[in-house]
Parts: sequence; C-alpha cells; structure tokens
Amino acid sequence: MYWTKIATTEKEFEQIARLNYETFVEEIPQHKENDTHRLVDRFHHENTYIIVYKEAELVGMVAFRAIRPFSLDEKIGPVEHHLPKELCRHLCELRLLAVKKEHRNGRVMLKLFKALYAYFYEQDFSACVISGTTREEKMYKQIGFTQFAPTVGPKEAQYLPMVLTKEAIHTFRHRMLKELKTFYPGPVKQTTAISHTELSHRSMDATMLYQNVQRQLLALADSRFVATIVGSGTAANEVMLGAVKATCPNEPGLVLSNGEFGERLMQQARNWQLSFTEKCYKWGEAFNLEELEHIIKEHDIKWLAFVHGETSTGTLNPFNELTLLCQKYDVKLCVDCISSFGTHPFSLQDVFCATAVSGKAIGALSGLAFVFYNEAPIASDHIPCYVNLSTYHEKMPFTVPAYLLVNTFAALEQYPARFEALQNRLESVLTSPIYKHSGLQTWHYPIIVTFVEMEDFYTCTQLNDFALHGASRYLKQRGLVQLSIIQPTFEKDFAALVQLFSHYKKLIG
Repeated sequence: MYWTKIATTEKEFEQIARLNYETFVEEIPQHKENDTHRLVDRFHHENTYIIVYKEAELVGMVAFRAIRPFSLDEKIGPVEHHLPKELCRHLCELRLLAVKKEHRNGRVMLKLFKALYAYFYEQDFSACVISGTTREEKMYKQIGFTQFAPTVGPKEAQYLPMVLTKEAIHTFRHRMLKELKTFYPGPVKQTTAISHTELSHRSMDATMLYQNVQRQLLALADSRFVATIVGSGTAANEVMLGAVKATCPNEPGLVLSNGEFGERLMQQARNWQLSFTEKCYKWGEAFNLEELEHIIKEHDIKWLAFVHGETSTGTLNPFNELTLLCQKYDVKLCVDCISSFGTHPFSLQDVFCATAVSGKAIGALSGLAFVFYNEAPIASDHIPCYVNLSTYHEKMPFTVPAYLLVNTFAALEQYPARFEALQNRLESVLTSPIYKHSGLQTWHYPIIVTFVEMEDFYTCTQLNDFALHGASRYLKQRGLVQLSIIQPTFEKDFAALVQLFSHYKKLIG
C-alpha cells in the first residue's frame, strides 16, 4: 500500500537526506559527492516535505517552500517578472521531487501529486513554481505544469522554470474527488441517478409523491403534522422560531446552548426579537436539569428551545428528560433535531415544534427541511410568508422539486432497518484502533464521533483521499476532528481508513 504524509520525525528527515543524495548527487550531478551519502537541502528548515511510503519504506518525496527568495529566483531573477500579476498573490516553490528508482511507477507519482494538490488547496496558494528536469517535461505537463521562462542550468542538469496554477489543477481535483472517501455529516453522497427532474410540482403525480413523503415522515417522527420546506436546517429553525413568535409573542422563553448550533439557534431567537433567557454551557457539557428546572420556575418560562444532536461536538442532549420537564411546567418544547432525526428512534408527539432535514442521517439529498408540530399553527400577518408555519399547514404552498421528493422517499424506505445499520457503524468506530489509540472524546451518537489530538493524522488523511470533518472554523479553533458514519460507502471507506491509521501509527509510535 502506497500512502503519503507530511514528514515530521528525525528518522524521516534522515531518509529524505539519503534520497536527496541518491537523486541529486549520484543520479543527477547537481551536487558534489561526500562520504556521508547524505544531502541536506540548504532550505531544509524552511521546507515542508510531502513523502510517499510503501507500507513503512519511504520511497518518494517533494518539498514545499513559501519563503523568498526561491531557489528559482536565483536562477532567473524574481519569478514575478515572468508571471502574470494575478498568479503572484501567494506563491510557493516546489522542490526536490525524488522517487526511488524501483518505485518509479504511475501509482507513486499519482499518490504524490494528489497529495500535492490537496496541500496546495489547503494552504490557498495562488500558484506554485518549480525547476522541472527536462527529462520529465512530459510528465510535468500531464499534471498541469507549464513552462514560463527559458531553460536554465548546465547541459548535464538542465531545468525548466514551470508553474502550476489553481485553474490548471481544477480538472485533476475534480477527477480526484470521485475517489474521495468522505466522512462528512452532510451532504450525503448519492449512489443512484437523480430522476423526476421534469415533473411539475402541481401535477397529480407530484402531489401524491409529496403526500407519501409526508406520511413516511410522520410515521418516523410520531408527530401529527409536518411542513416540508425547500431550504436548509437553518431555514427550518427560522420557521420553528416564527411559530414561537406567533404563538408566544411576548412570553418568556429559555434557549440552551452547549455547542456551535445551540449558539446559532440562540442568535436566530435574538433576531426574531423573542423574549428569552440564555443558558450557555461549555461545549460538550451536559445540561444541568436541576438548574434548568429552577430557571423555568423562577422566570415562569413558557417555551424552551435546544439542539438535540449538537453536531459540533457530537453531543446528544437529553431529549426525554427535557420533554418531561417541559410537560411538568406546561412549557412548549422546541427542538432542533437536524442532526439527530433518523439516527435512532424517538417520538416527537409531545413537542411544540421540531426540525429536521433530508441531507443528514436519513441519507437523502440536501435541500429539504422539515418542521414537525402537533397543533394547528396560529396564523400571523407579522411573520414573513415563506417562514410562516401556517402557510404550510396540510398543503404544499410553494415549489418542491420532485427529484428531492423521490430521493427522500427512497431514503425513508430504508427505515427502520437503517437505525440498526447506523448503530452497527458506530460500534465499529468505537471498537476500532483509531478510537482506542487516539486522543478522544466520549462525544458520539449514531451520526458522528468526535476526536481530539488528531490534527496530524487529520492532515495525513487529507493527503490520502480521505475527507474527515475538520475544516470548519469552530472545529479548528478547538482542535476537534470528526468522523461521520452516514455516508453510503462507510464500511468500505472506514476499512481503508483503519488500514491507513495502522501504517501511520507504526511510524509515529
């Protein structure tokens, strides 16, 4: 198995020095021989090395450097004099491309340059320059490089000043994405073709399809009514809070937060100018039910809103306990179930409103938002039409693309068996060496597992066709990396991820 990573250990740097010597002294006479058979690059401490392994053997490498002057600057003068201005915003230099002779095959170069492209995009470089050996001119052009200045160097070691731009590698990136093994908590990859794109939402067929989806949703949720809206989960929460505004316009509420999406729900409630008490817990911290009961009694709370499945940490907040608490004090319960709906069975029969979407746990295309409720909504002229729950009561008032309905209907037909499948996937992660040997959190439920102290392995996965969830601002700030289990090819992709981790762990100890 060939795989790539960023060089970080002294052992790796030693192997890089020996590969440099083999390539740029013994094979290409660019430097003089020495007794150590090692060649340490003069910019070594400024380089970032992407290396390729065959299991535990380092077989190839390339170096990135973004500090000026570049080695190419010394050969042709400032590269900006030869390049269009728009390419010079954030330049880097690619150097020391080397692969052991016995591993010079398409697979090694493909792994190396796929990793290169991934790193290039992650660092937001505008262009990358390189001194490409004339012997590999064809290969460089095949992967997107173009010559931008005259050939340089002595006859026995001539080089081509070449540049790689974002535009040039767009085609390569698009091709690579087809091979990407994704572990995002949404959107969900689809494995069947999109159909019914031409069906009018006003046709009888579309109406019947809409009604069938509604029936499936209500059966799964154990709710009296559901509104289907074209939009995101955030849009669904706007409709839910709009219903609170119409029903309890000036009555005191309570909004809870222990993560990114609780904070977003709280901000939305502020935007609606609702009257409420804010109760913010630390990220991932459990709600204190005794404390919440005290707040409800002290402030005579009439409605309460919280996020059930807090994706930002993987925390599953106490739905049943809060339901009982709200019943005890006749409080209207509003629940963001966007990331929890479809992960495991629970009833929404006792909530005022709850929200969900098509593109999370149930595995359908993103694009549909659902608001579940159990009493006829109050009409209000002060709520905008599109986010007014009464607009949707027992009808389809606006265009709902039929292809989304067909896709969602097919996904919902996988229940209740999908509950068990997701639980089995979660167990496979929790018993895996990745979970056992990494810095970890106990935050998880059947959509996502959250890890800490995995930034280096996360970078490694990015270079090897894996897409874990870690690029969001709120995850980066807290050093969190997440692995979702809802994608259709999870079993196969997770087995490959475990294999990569096994090789990675053997190297770093």
